[in-house]
Amino acid sequence: MNYCESPLFYRQRVSREIQVGDPGRGGVVIGGDNPVVVQSMLTCDTMDTEECVRQTLELVAVGCQMVRVTAPTVRHAANLEHIVARLREEGCLVPIVADIHFKPDAAMEAANWVEVVRVNPGNYADKKKFQVIEYSDDDYEAELGRIDEQFSPLVVKLKALGRCLRIGTNHGSLSDRIMNRYGDTPLGMVESALEFARIARRHDFHNFKFSMKSSNPKVMIECYRLLVARLEQEGPDWNYPIHLGVTEAGEGEDGRIKSAIGIGSLLCDGLGDTIRVSLTEDSPREIEVCNDLVAQIPLLTNRSVDLPAMAPSFDPFEYARRRTPEIGLMEGFRAGGDQPVRVVVTQATWDKVAPKIKPNADVRPEGIYEDLNVQEIDPRSDFSVACDTQLVTVKDGPGLPVITAFRLLAAKLKRLGASNPILLKDCTEFGEAALEPKIALLRASVNLGALIADGIGDAILIRGESGGGQSLRLAYNILQAAGCRSFKTDYVACPSCGRTLFNLQTVTARIKARTEHLKGVKIAIMGCIVNGPGEMADADFGYVGGAPGKINLYVGKTPVQFNIPEEDAVDKLVDLIREYGKWVDQEVAEPAAAD
Repeated sequence: MNYCESPLFYRQRVSREIQVGDPGRGGVVIGGDNPVVVQSMLTCDTMDTEECVRQTLELVAVGCQMVRVTAPTVRHAANLEHIVARLREEGCLVPIVADIHFKPDAAMEAANWVEVVRVNPGNYADKKKFQVIEYSDDDYEAELGRIDEQFSPLVVKLKALGRCLRIGTNHGSLSDRIMNRYGDTPLGMVESALEFARIARRHDFHNFKFSMKSSNPKVMIECYRLLVARLEQEGPDWNYPIHLGVTEAGEGEDGRIKSAIGIGSLLCDGLGDTIRVSLTEDSPREIEVCNDLVAQIPLLTNRSVDLPAMAPSFDPFEYARRRTPEIGLMEGFRAGGDQPVRVVVTQATWDKVAPKIKPNADVRPEGIYEDLNVQEIDPRSDFSVACDTQLVTVKDGPGLPVITAFRLLAAKLKRLGASNPILLKDCTEFGEAALEPKIALLRASVNLGALIADGIGDAILIRGESGGGQSLRLAYNILQAAGCRSFKTDYVACPSCGRTLFNLQTVTARIKARTEHLKGVKIAIMGCIVNGPGEMADADFGYVGGAPGKINLYVGKTPVQFNIPEEDAVDKLVDLIREYGKWVDQEVAEPAAAD
Protein backbone atom coordinates (compact mmCIF):
# COMPACT_ATOMS: atom_id res chain seq x y z
CA MET A 1 0.00 0.00 0.00
CA ASN A 2 1.17 3.51 -0.77
CA TYR A 3 0.07 6.69 0.95
CA CYS A 4 2.06 9.04 -1.29
CA GLU A 5 4.11 8.84 -4.48
CA SER A 6 7.40 9.00 -2.58
CA PRO A 7 8.43 10.01 0.96
CA LEU A 8 11.47 11.72 -0.59
CA PHE A 9 9.71 14.44 -2.58
CA TYR A 10 6.54 16.47 -2.37
CA ARG A 11 3.64 15.76 -4.67
CA GLN A 12 0.21 16.99 -3.64
CA ARG A 13 -2.29 14.14 -3.50
CA VAL A 14 -4.82 14.48 -6.31
CA SER A 15 -8.23 14.65 -4.65
CA ARG A 16 -11.58 15.32 -6.24
CA GLU A 17 -13.10 18.77 -5.79
CA ILE A 18 -16.10 19.14 -3.51
CA GLN A 19 -18.35 22.18 -3.31
CA VAL A 20 -19.05 23.77 0.06
CA GLY A 21 -21.80 26.29 -0.56
CA ASP A 22 -21.72 28.49 -3.64
CA PRO A 23 -18.08 29.39 -4.44
CA GLY A 24 -19.37 32.50 -6.19
CA ARG A 25 -21.11 33.65 -3.03
CA GLY A 26 -18.70 33.02 -0.18
CA GLY A 27 -18.47 29.25 -0.50
CA VAL A 28 -15.25 27.31 -1.00
CA VAL A 29 -14.00 24.50 -3.19
CA ILE A 30 -12.01 21.87 -1.31
CA GLY A 31 -9.59 19.53 -3.05
CA GLY A 32 -8.22 19.53 -6.56
CA ASP A 33 -5.57 22.19 -7.11
CA ASN A 34 -7.17 24.58 -4.60
CA PRO A 35 -5.21 25.98 -1.63
CA VAL A 36 -5.61 24.41 1.79
CA VAL A 37 -8.77 25.72 3.47
CA VAL A 38 -8.45 26.81 7.12
CA GLN A 39 -11.28 26.52 9.60
CA SER A 40 -12.17 26.78 13.27
CA MET A 41 -15.07 26.24 15.67
CA LEU A 42 -17.27 28.38 17.89
CA THR A 43 -16.93 27.96 21.66
CA CYS A 44 -20.31 29.38 22.75
CA ASP A 45 -23.78 27.92 23.32
CA THR A 46 -25.47 27.34 19.96
CA MET A 47 -28.71 28.72 21.43
CA ASP A 48 -27.03 32.11 21.92
CA THR A 49 -27.59 33.44 18.41
CA GLU A 50 -25.92 36.81 18.85
CA GLU A 51 -22.80 35.36 20.47
CA CYS A 52 -22.53 32.79 17.68
CA VAL A 53 -22.75 35.60 15.13
CA ARG A 54 -20.17 37.69 16.99
CA GLN A 55 -17.66 34.82 17.25
CA THR A 56 -18.17 33.89 13.59
CA LEU A 57 -17.51 37.46 12.44
CA GLU A 58 -14.36 37.53 14.60
CA LEU A 59 -13.12 34.34 12.96
CA VAL A 60 -13.88 35.52 9.43
CA ALA A 61 -12.09 38.80 10.13
CA VAL A 62 -8.81 36.91 10.73
CA GLY A 63 -9.15 34.66 7.67
CA CYS A 64 -11.25 31.68 8.76
CA GLN A 65 -12.86 30.12 5.67
CA MET A 66 -15.28 27.66 7.32
CA VAL A 67 -16.88 27.84 10.79
CA ARG A 68 -18.08 24.80 12.71
CA VAL A 69 -20.93 24.98 15.24
CA THR A 70 -22.01 22.16 17.51
CA ALA A 71 -25.61 20.95 17.35
CA PRO A 72 -26.12 18.48 20.21
CA THR A 73 -29.95 18.39 19.96
CA VAL A 74 -32.69 19.11 17.46
CA ARG A 75 -33.38 22.35 19.32
CA HIS A 76 -29.79 23.52 18.80
CA ALA A 77 -29.86 22.39 15.18
CA ALA A 78 -33.06 24.36 14.58
CA ASN A 79 -31.40 27.52 15.90
CA LEU A 80 -28.83 27.28 13.11
CA GLU A 81 -31.56 28.81 10.92
CA HIS A 82 -31.41 32.02 12.97
CA ILE A 83 -27.62 32.04 13.22
CA VAL A 84 -27.17 31.66 9.45
CA ALA A 85 -29.89 34.23 8.73
CA ARG A 86 -28.22 36.80 11.00
CA LEU A 87 -24.82 36.14 9.42
CA ARG A 88 -26.23 36.65 5.95
CA GLU A 89 -27.86 39.90 7.14
CA GLU A 90 -24.37 41.01 8.21
CA GLY A 91 -23.06 40.19 4.74
CA CYS A 92 -21.09 37.19 6.04
CA LEU A 93 -21.28 34.30 3.56
CA VAL A 94 -18.81 31.93 5.22
CA PRO A 95 -19.91 28.26 5.06
CA ILE A 96 -21.24 26.90 8.34
CA VAL A 97 -20.58 23.33 9.47
CA ALA A 98 -22.93 21.60 11.91
CA ASP A 99 -21.09 19.24 14.26
CA ILE A 100 -23.27 16.23 15.08
CA HIS A 101 -22.77 13.52 17.68
CA PHE A 102 -25.31 10.91 18.82
CA LYS A 103 -28.43 12.51 17.25
CA PRO A 104 -29.42 11.62 13.65
CA ASP A 105 -32.53 13.79 14.02
CA ALA A 106 -30.31 16.79 14.84
CA ALA A 107 -28.34 16.11 11.65
CA MET A 108 -31.54 16.01 9.60
CA GLU A 109 -32.62 19.35 11.03
CA ALA A 110 -29.18 20.98 10.61
CA ALA A 111 -29.08 19.96 6.95
CA ASN A 112 -31.88 22.44 6.29
CA TRP A 113 -29.72 25.42 7.26
CA VAL A 114 -25.98 24.82 6.89
CA GLU A 115 -23.58 24.03 4.07
CA VAL A 116 -21.87 21.08 5.78
CA VAL A 117 -22.96 18.41 8.24
CA ARG A 118 -20.20 16.59 10.13
CA VAL A 119 -21.07 13.15 11.51
CA ASN A 120 -18.96 10.88 13.68
CA PRO A 121 -19.38 7.22 12.64
CA GLY A 122 -18.47 6.16 16.17
CA ASN A 123 -21.65 7.56 17.67
CA TYR A 124 -24.04 8.29 14.79
CA ALA A 125 -26.58 5.48 15.07
CA ASP A 126 -23.88 3.43 16.78
CA LYS A 127 -22.96 3.05 20.42
CA LYS A 128 -19.95 3.47 22.68
CA LYS A 129 -20.39 1.78 26.05
CA PHE A 130 -17.01 0.04 26.32
CA GLN A 131 -18.79 -3.30 26.07
CA VAL A 132 -17.09 -6.49 24.93
CA ILE A 133 -19.43 -8.23 22.51
CA GLU A 134 -18.68 -11.09 20.18
CA TYR A 135 -20.10 -10.21 16.77
CA SER A 136 -20.65 -13.00 14.30
CA ASP A 137 -20.47 -12.02 10.64
CA ASP A 138 -24.26 -12.09 10.50
CA ASP A 139 -24.53 -9.93 13.63
CA TYR A 140 -22.05 -7.46 12.18
CA GLU A 141 -23.94 -7.22 8.89
CA ALA A 142 -27.20 -6.74 10.78
CA GLU A 143 -25.65 -3.79 12.65
CA LEU A 144 -24.46 -2.29 9.38
CA GLY A 145 -27.98 -2.62 8.03
CA ARG A 146 -29.36 -0.75 11.01
CA ILE A 147 -26.79 2.03 10.53
CA ASP A 148 -27.69 2.20 6.83
CA GLU A 149 -31.34 2.77 7.77
CA GLN A 150 -30.36 5.61 10.11
CA PHE A 151 -27.73 7.25 7.88
CA SER A 152 -29.27 6.96 4.41
CA PRO A 153 -32.02 9.56 5.00
CA LEU A 154 -29.35 12.16 5.80
CA VAL A 155 -27.35 11.28 2.68
CA VAL A 156 -30.44 11.58 0.50
CA LYS A 157 -31.31 14.93 2.04
CA LEU A 158 -27.78 16.34 1.69
CA LYS A 159 -27.73 15.30 -1.95
CA ALA A 160 -31.12 16.89 -2.65
CA LEU A 161 -30.14 20.17 -0.98
CA GLY A 162 -26.64 20.36 -2.48
CA ARG A 163 -24.97 20.12 0.92
CA CYS A 164 -21.59 18.70 1.90
CA LEU A 165 -20.76 15.93 4.38
CA ARG A 166 -17.75 15.36 6.59
CA ILE A 167 -17.24 11.79 7.76
CA GLY A 168 -15.10 12.37 10.82
CA THR A 169 -13.82 9.52 12.96
CA ASN A 170 -12.16 10.20 16.30
CA HIS A 171 -9.71 7.93 18.05
CA GLY A 172 -11.61 8.56 21.28
CA SER A 173 -15.07 7.61 20.06
CA LEU A 174 -14.89 4.42 18.04
CA SER A 175 -18.03 2.34 18.51
CA ASP A 176 -18.09 -0.89 20.49
CA ARG A 177 -18.82 -2.71 17.23
CA ILE A 178 -15.65 -1.39 15.57
CA MET A 179 -13.58 -1.84 18.74
CA ASN A 180 -14.58 -5.48 19.03
CA ARG A 181 -13.85 -6.21 15.35
CA TYR A 182 -10.68 -4.12 14.79
CA GLY A 183 -9.54 -2.96 18.21
CA ASP A 184 -8.50 0.56 19.17
CA THR A 185 -6.41 0.89 16.02
CA PRO A 186 -5.89 3.11 12.99
CA LEU A 187 -7.44 0.32 10.92
CA GLY A 188 -10.58 0.54 13.07
CA MET A 189 -10.80 4.29 12.48
CA VAL A 190 -10.39 3.88 8.74
CA GLU A 191 -12.87 1.03 8.38
CA SER A 192 -15.42 2.94 10.47
CA ALA A 193 -15.23 5.85 8.04
CA LEU A 194 -15.29 3.64 4.94
CA GLU A 195 -18.50 1.97 6.10
CA PHE A 196 -20.26 5.35 6.04
CA ALA A 197 -18.62 6.32 2.75
CA ARG A 198 -19.96 3.16 1.09
CA ILE A 199 -23.48 4.10 2.15
CA ALA A 200 -23.02 7.59 0.70
CA ARG A 201 -21.67 6.22 -2.58
CA ARG A 202 -24.54 3.74 -2.88
CA HIS A 203 -26.79 6.80 -3.11
CA ASP A 204 -24.45 8.33 -5.71
CA PHE A 205 -23.48 11.04 -3.23
CA HIS A 206 -19.86 12.14 -3.47
CA ASN A 207 -19.77 15.64 -1.98
CA PHE A 208 -17.95 14.55 1.17
CA LYS A 209 -14.56 14.54 2.86
CA PHE A 210 -12.88 12.49 5.58
CA SER A 211 -11.12 13.24 8.85
CA MET A 212 -9.19 10.93 11.23
CA LYS A 213 -8.43 12.82 14.43
CA SER A 214 -6.50 11.80 17.52
CA SER A 215 -4.81 13.61 20.40
CA ASN A 216 -1.69 11.50 19.76
CA PRO A 217 0.17 12.89 16.71
CA LYS A 218 1.79 9.55 15.87
CA VAL A 219 -1.57 7.76 15.88
CA MET A 220 -3.11 10.57 13.84
CA ILE A 221 -0.34 10.37 11.22
CA GLU A 222 -0.72 6.58 10.92
CA CYS A 223 -4.50 6.90 10.55
CA TYR A 224 -4.39 9.42 7.72
CA ARG A 225 -1.68 7.53 5.86
CA LEU A 226 -3.67 4.31 6.15
CA LEU A 227 -6.87 6.05 5.06
CA VAL A 228 -5.25 7.41 1.91
CA ALA A 229 -3.69 4.04 1.12
CA ARG A 230 -7.04 2.30 1.57
CA LEU A 231 -8.78 4.87 -0.64
CA GLU A 232 -6.18 4.17 -3.33
CA GLN A 233 -6.97 0.47 -3.03
CA GLU A 234 -10.70 1.11 -3.38
CA GLY A 235 -10.19 2.79 -6.76
CA PRO A 236 -9.36 6.07 -8.51
CA ASP A 237 -12.83 7.56 -7.90
CA TRP A 238 -12.33 7.23 -4.11
CA ASN A 239 -10.04 10.26 -4.11
CA TYR A 240 -12.09 12.26 -1.61
CA PRO A 241 -10.55 15.29 0.13
CA ILE A 242 -9.01 15.05 3.58
CA HIS A 243 -9.43 17.32 6.60
CA LEU A 244 -6.45 17.30 9.00
CA GLY A 245 -6.44 17.94 12.72
CA VAL A 246 -4.91 16.85 16.02
CA THR A 247 -7.77 16.86 18.49
CA GLU A 248 -7.39 17.97 22.12
CA ALA A 249 -3.95 19.42 21.34
CA GLY A 250 -4.08 21.79 24.34
CA GLU A 251 -2.81 25.34 24.60
CA GLY A 252 0.29 27.48 24.23
CA GLU A 253 3.49 25.95 22.89
CA ASP A 254 2.34 22.41 23.60
CA GLY A 255 -0.80 22.78 21.48
CA ARG A 256 1.11 24.36 18.61
CA ILE A 257 3.85 21.72 18.71
CA LYS A 258 1.42 18.78 18.72
CA SER A 259 -0.55 20.28 15.85
CA ALA A 260 2.57 21.05 13.84
CA ILE A 261 3.86 17.50 14.25
CA GLY A 262 0.61 15.89 13.12
CA ILE A 263 -0.74 18.34 10.55
CA GLY A 264 2.61 19.58 9.27
CA SER A 265 4.01 16.08 8.74
CA LEU A 266 1.03 15.09 6.60
CA LEU A 267 1.03 18.33 4.63
CA CYS A 268 4.69 17.66 3.84
CA ASP A 269 3.62 14.23 2.56
CA GLY A 270 1.23 15.99 0.14
CA LEU A 271 -1.86 15.02 2.15
CA GLY A 272 -4.56 17.38 3.38
CA ASP A 273 -7.04 19.73 1.74
CA THR A 274 -8.36 21.54 4.80
CA ILE A 275 -7.05 21.90 8.36
CA ARG A 276 -7.94 23.01 11.85
CA VAL A 277 -5.49 23.64 14.69
CA SER A 278 -7.47 22.81 17.86
CA LEU A 279 -6.26 25.00 20.75
CA THR A 280 -7.65 25.50 24.25
CA GLU A 281 -7.58 29.23 23.54
CA ASP A 282 -9.82 31.81 21.90
CA SER A 283 -10.69 30.46 18.44
CA PRO A 284 -9.22 33.32 16.35
CA ARG A 285 -5.76 32.34 17.58
CA GLU A 286 -6.13 29.04 15.76
CA ILE A 287 -6.29 30.77 12.37
CA GLU A 288 -2.92 32.49 12.77
CA VAL A 289 -1.31 29.14 13.54
CA CYS A 290 -3.08 27.50 10.58
CA ASN A 291 -1.84 30.16 8.18
CA ASP A 292 1.69 30.15 9.58
CA LEU A 293 1.84 26.36 9.35
CA VAL A 294 0.56 26.20 5.76
CA ALA A 295 3.06 28.90 4.76
CA GLN A 296 6.00 26.76 5.95
CA ILE A 297 5.20 23.71 3.82
CA PRO A 298 6.73 24.96 0.52
CA LEU A 299 9.90 25.80 2.47
CA LEU A 300 10.12 22.41 4.19
CA THR A 301 9.45 20.10 1.24
CA ASN A 302 11.43 18.77 -1.69
CA ARG A 303 9.68 19.77 -4.93
CA SER A 304 12.30 18.05 -7.11
CA VAL A 305 12.06 14.42 -8.17
CA ASP A 306 15.80 14.21 -8.88
CA LEU A 307 16.39 11.56 -6.23
CA PRO A 308 16.75 7.78 -6.44
CA ALA A 309 13.64 5.67 -6.04
CA MET A 310 14.18 3.99 -2.68
CA ALA A 311 12.00 2.08 -0.29
CA PRO A 312 11.57 3.97 2.99
CA SER A 313 13.39 2.76 6.07
CA PHE A 314 10.16 2.84 8.10
CA ASP A 315 6.69 1.32 8.07
CA PRO A 316 4.39 4.31 7.43
CA PHE A 317 1.35 2.56 8.91
CA GLU A 318 2.73 1.29 12.22
CA TYR A 319 5.17 3.17 14.41
CA ALA A 320 8.37 1.38 15.35
CA ARG A 321 11.55 3.10 16.41
CA ARG A 322 14.50 2.32 14.19
CA ARG A 323 16.81 -0.13 16.00
CA THR A 324 20.35 1.07 16.68
CA PRO A 325 23.20 0.22 19.04
CA GLU A 326 23.88 2.30 22.13
CA ILE A 327 26.60 4.93 22.11
CA GLY A 328 27.92 7.46 24.62
CA LEU A 329 27.24 11.19 24.27
CA MET A 330 28.56 13.04 27.29
CA GLU A 331 29.25 11.79 30.80
CA GLY A 332 26.12 10.16 32.19
CA PHE A 333 24.17 10.07 28.92
CA ARG A 334 23.88 7.42 26.23
CA ALA A 335 21.81 7.37 23.03
CA GLY A 336 20.43 4.70 20.73
CA GLY A 337 19.23 1.25 21.68
CA ASP A 338 16.50 1.51 24.32
CA GLN A 339 17.67 4.91 25.51
CA PRO A 340 15.27 7.85 25.13
CA VAL A 341 15.79 10.24 22.24
CA ARG A 342 18.43 12.61 23.60
CA VAL A 343 18.83 16.39 23.41
CA VAL A 344 22.08 17.77 21.99
CA VAL A 345 23.02 21.47 22.01
CA THR A 346 25.71 23.57 20.42
CA GLN A 347 28.66 24.80 22.44
CA ALA A 348 27.19 28.31 22.30
CA THR A 349 23.93 27.10 23.82
CA TRP A 350 25.80 25.09 26.45
CA ASP A 351 27.74 28.18 27.48
CA LYS A 352 24.47 30.08 27.94
CA VAL A 353 22.45 27.49 29.81
CA ALA A 354 24.97 25.38 31.75
CA PRO A 355 25.49 27.89 34.62
CA LYS A 356 21.71 27.97 35.25
CA ILE A 357 21.09 24.22 35.32
CA LYS A 358 20.49 22.67 38.72
CA PRO A 359 21.71 19.19 39.56
CA ASN A 360 19.08 16.58 38.64
CA ALA A 361 17.23 19.07 36.42
CA ASP A 362 14.80 17.40 34.01
CA VAL A 363 15.60 19.87 31.20
CA ARG A 364 19.31 19.80 30.49
CA PRO A 365 21.72 19.24 27.58
CA GLU A 366 22.71 15.61 27.10
CA GLY A 367 25.46 16.17 24.55
CA ILE A 368 27.47 19.02 23.01
CA TYR A 369 27.49 18.94 19.23
CA GLU A 370 31.06 20.11 18.76
CA ASP A 371 32.37 17.49 21.21
CA LEU A 372 30.62 14.53 19.59
CA ASN A 373 32.29 12.06 17.29
CA VAL A 374 29.69 12.51 14.56
CA GLN A 375 30.07 11.69 10.88
CA GLU A 376 28.38 14.33 8.73
CA ILE A 377 27.03 12.87 5.49
CA ASP A 378 25.67 14.23 2.24
CA PRO A 379 22.89 11.68 1.71
CA ARG A 380 22.76 12.35 -2.05
CA SER A 381 26.24 10.89 -2.43
CA ASP A 382 27.54 7.38 -1.90
CA PHE A 383 29.10 6.96 1.53
CA SER A 384 30.35 4.33 3.95
CA VAL A 385 30.48 4.10 7.72
CA ALA A 386 33.26 2.42 9.66
CA CYS A 387 31.03 0.70 12.22
CA ASP A 388 27.46 0.67 13.52
CA THR A 389 28.38 2.62 16.64
CA GLN A 390 29.38 5.66 14.58
CA LEU A 391 26.91 8.51 15.20
CA VAL A 392 25.82 10.03 11.91
CA THR A 393 23.92 13.10 10.78
CA VAL A 394 23.21 15.08 7.62
CA LYS A 395 25.86 17.66 6.83
CA ASP A 396 24.83 21.31 6.68
CA GLY A 397 23.89 22.71 3.29
CA PRO A 398 22.96 19.45 1.56
CA GLY A 399 20.58 21.15 -0.85
CA LEU A 400 17.67 19.09 0.45
CA PRO A 401 14.91 19.85 2.96
CA VAL A 402 15.46 18.35 6.40
CA ILE A 403 12.77 15.65 6.21
CA THR A 404 13.90 14.49 2.78
CA ALA A 405 17.58 14.51 3.74
CA PHE A 406 17.17 12.40 6.87
CA ARG A 407 14.71 9.98 5.26
CA LEU A 408 17.21 9.50 2.46
CA LEU A 409 20.05 9.01 4.95
CA ALA A 410 18.06 6.38 6.88
CA ALA A 411 17.05 4.60 3.65
CA LYS A 412 20.65 4.44 2.42
CA LEU A 413 21.87 3.16 5.78
CA LYS A 414 19.24 0.42 5.60
CA ARG A 415 20.38 -0.48 2.09
CA LEU A 416 23.95 -0.72 3.39
CA GLY A 417 22.77 -2.98 6.21
CA ALA A 418 23.96 -0.36 8.71
CA SER A 419 22.10 0.57 11.91
CA ASN A 420 24.01 3.67 12.98
CA PRO A 421 22.40 6.02 15.51
CA ILE A 422 21.21 9.25 13.85
CA LEU A 423 21.41 12.78 15.20
CA LEU A 424 18.50 14.80 13.80
CA LYS A 425 18.79 18.53 13.10
CA ASP A 426 15.85 20.90 12.88
CA CYS A 427 17.60 22.83 10.11
CA THR A 428 20.62 22.43 7.85
CA GLU A 429 20.39 25.80 6.09
CA PHE A 430 20.59 29.23 7.73
CA GLY A 431 19.27 32.57 6.53
CA GLU A 432 20.82 35.94 7.26
CA ALA A 433 18.21 36.81 9.89
CA ALA A 434 17.14 34.72 12.86
CA LEU A 435 13.72 33.10 12.57
CA GLU A 436 10.79 34.61 14.44
CA PRO A 437 10.29 32.37 17.52
CA LYS A 438 6.79 31.21 16.50
CA ILE A 439 8.11 30.19 13.07
CA ALA A 440 11.19 28.50 14.53
CA LEU A 441 8.85 26.48 16.76
CA LEU A 442 6.66 25.36 13.86
CA ARG A 443 9.56 24.44 11.59
CA ALA A 444 11.39 22.49 14.27
CA SER A 445 8.18 20.70 15.25
CA VAL A 446 7.34 19.70 11.68
CA ASN A 447 10.87 18.62 10.74
CA LEU A 448 11.78 16.76 13.90
CA GLY A 449 8.25 15.53 14.61
CA ALA A 450 7.82 14.03 11.14
CA LEU A 451 11.08 12.10 11.44
CA ILE A 452 10.42 10.94 15.01
CA ALA A 453 6.97 9.74 13.93
CA ASP A 454 8.76 7.73 11.23
CA GLY A 455 10.85 6.10 13.97
CA ILE A 456 14.01 7.88 12.84
CA GLY A 457 16.33 9.63 15.29
CA ASP A 458 18.28 8.89 18.46
CA ALA A 459 19.13 12.47 19.40
CA ILE A 460 17.97 15.91 18.26
CA LEU A 461 19.68 19.27 17.81
CA ILE A 462 17.76 22.56 17.50
CA ARG A 463 19.50 25.56 15.98
CA GLY A 464 16.65 27.40 14.26
CA GLU A 465 15.58 28.90 17.58
CA SER A 466 18.34 31.38 18.43
CA GLY A 467 17.65 31.64 22.15
CA GLY A 468 19.72 29.17 24.17
CA GLY A 469 17.20 28.40 26.89
CA GLN A 470 14.30 28.53 24.45
CA SER A 471 15.93 26.04 22.08
CA LEU A 472 16.64 23.62 24.91
CA ARG A 473 13.07 23.81 26.21
CA LEU A 474 11.65 23.50 22.69
CA ALA A 475 13.63 20.29 22.12
CA TYR A 476 12.14 18.67 25.21
CA ASN A 477 8.65 19.93 24.40
CA ILE A 478 8.85 18.39 20.92
CA LEU A 479 9.98 15.05 22.34
CA GLN A 480 7.14 15.10 24.88
CA ALA A 481 4.53 16.03 22.25
CA ALA A 482 5.82 13.23 20.02
CA GLY A 483 5.51 10.73 22.88
CA CYS A 484 9.28 10.14 23.21
CA ARG A 485 10.03 11.72 26.59
CA SER A 486 8.07 12.75 29.65
CA PHE A 487 9.77 15.49 31.62
CA LYS A 488 6.65 17.31 32.85
CA THR A 489 2.94 16.81 33.35
CA ASP A 490 1.20 15.98 30.08
CA TYR A 491 -2.22 17.51 29.42
CA VAL A 492 -4.85 16.45 26.91
CA ALA A 493 -7.25 19.40 26.73
CA CYS A 494 -10.09 19.88 24.25
CA PRO A 495 -10.49 23.26 22.54
CA SER A 496 -14.03 23.99 23.80
CA CYS A 497 -17.28 24.20 21.87
CA GLY A 498 -20.97 24.69 22.53
CA ARG A 499 -21.12 21.31 24.25
CA THR A 500 -18.53 22.28 26.85
CA LEU A 501 -19.95 22.29 30.36
CA PHE A 502 -17.34 24.54 32.00
CA ASN A 503 -14.85 27.26 31.06
CA LEU A 504 -12.01 25.19 29.66
CA GLN A 505 -9.38 27.92 29.67
CA THR A 506 -10.06 28.86 33.30
CA VAL A 507 -10.29 25.29 34.55
CA THR A 508 -7.21 24.19 32.60
CA ALA A 509 -5.24 27.02 34.22
CA ARG A 510 -6.49 25.99 37.69
CA ILE A 511 -5.59 22.34 37.15
CA LYS A 512 -2.15 23.24 35.78
CA ALA A 513 -1.46 25.49 38.77
CA ARG A 514 -2.00 22.51 41.09
CA THR A 515 -0.47 19.71 39.02
CA GLU A 516 2.16 21.00 36.60
CA HIS A 517 4.98 19.67 38.80
CA LEU A 518 3.84 16.04 38.42
CA LYS A 519 6.46 14.72 36.02
CA GLY A 520 5.20 11.80 33.93
CA VAL A 521 1.52 12.14 34.91
CA LYS A 522 -0.98 12.59 32.06
CA ILE A 523 -4.22 14.47 32.80
CA ALA A 524 -7.12 14.85 30.39
CA ILE A 525 -9.40 17.89 30.67
CA MET A 526 -12.51 17.32 28.59
CA GLY A 527 -15.51 19.61 28.29
CA CYS A 528 -18.04 16.84 27.66
CA ILE A 529 -18.35 13.11 27.08
CA VAL A 530 -18.25 13.09 23.25
CA ASN A 531 -14.59 12.10 23.12
CA GLY A 532 -13.88 12.15 26.83
CA PRO A 533 -13.54 8.53 27.97
CA GLY A 534 -12.07 7.29 24.70
CA GLU A 535 -9.67 10.06 23.73
CA MET A 536 -8.20 10.08 27.22
CA ALA A 537 -7.84 6.30 27.41
CA ASP A 538 -4.07 6.58 27.75
CA ALA A 539 -4.31 9.41 30.32
CA ASP A 540 -3.78 8.60 33.98
CA PHE A 541 -6.64 10.81 35.15
CA GLY A 542 -9.54 12.57 33.51
CA TYR A 543 -11.59 15.64 34.43
CA VAL A 544 -14.77 15.55 32.34
CA GLY A 545 -17.88 17.70 32.20
CA GLY A 546 -20.81 15.45 33.09
CA ALA A 547 -23.62 17.99 33.49
CA PRO A 548 -23.89 21.77 33.98
CA GLY A 549 -21.83 22.57 37.06
CA LYS A 550 -20.96 18.89 37.59
CA ILE A 551 -17.70 17.04 36.92
CA ASN A 552 -16.93 13.34 36.53
CA LEU A 553 -13.46 12.07 37.37
CA TYR A 554 -11.82 9.16 35.59
CA VAL A 555 -8.87 6.87 36.11
CA GLY A 556 -7.88 5.96 32.57
CA LYS A 557 -11.19 5.48 30.79
CA THR A 558 -12.98 4.24 33.93
CA PRO A 559 -15.28 6.73 35.69
CA VAL A 560 -14.72 6.64 39.44
CA GLN A 561 -16.51 9.72 40.79
CA PHE A 562 -19.66 11.35 39.44
CA ASN A 563 -21.46 14.69 39.67
CA ILE A 564 -18.85 16.51 41.73
CA PRO A 565 -19.71 20.21 42.13
CA GLU A 566 -17.37 22.17 39.90
CA GLU A 567 -16.09 24.29 42.77
CA ASP A 568 -14.80 21.12 44.50
CA ALA A 569 -13.65 19.19 41.45
CA VAL A 570 -10.01 20.32 41.24
CA ASP A 571 -9.47 19.44 44.91
CA LYS A 572 -11.11 16.06 44.31
CA LEU A 573 -8.83 15.49 41.31
CA VAL A 574 -5.79 16.16 43.47
CA ASP A 575 -7.15 13.76 46.12
CA LEU A 576 -7.63 11.12 43.42
CA ILE A 577 -4.05 11.54 42.21
CA ARG A 578 -2.88 11.10 45.82
CA GLU A 579 -5.06 8.01 46.25
CA TYR A 580 -3.45 6.34 43.25
CA GLY A 581 0.08 7.13 44.41
CA LYS A 582 0.93 9.59 41.65
CA TRP A 583 1.17 12.69 43.82
CA VAL A 584 4.41 14.33 44.97
CA ASP A 585 4.63 17.58 46.88
CA GLN A 586 5.86 20.55 44.94
CA GLU A 587 9.31 21.75 45.86
CA VAL A 588 9.33 25.20 47.40
CA ALA A 589 11.71 27.54 45.68
CA GLU A 590 14.50 28.84 47.91
CA PRO A 591 14.21 32.57 48.64
CA ALA A 592 16.65 34.76 46.79
CA ALA A 593 19.60 35.95 48.84
CA ALA A 594 19.44 39.57 50.03
CA ASP A 595 21.77 42.07 48.35
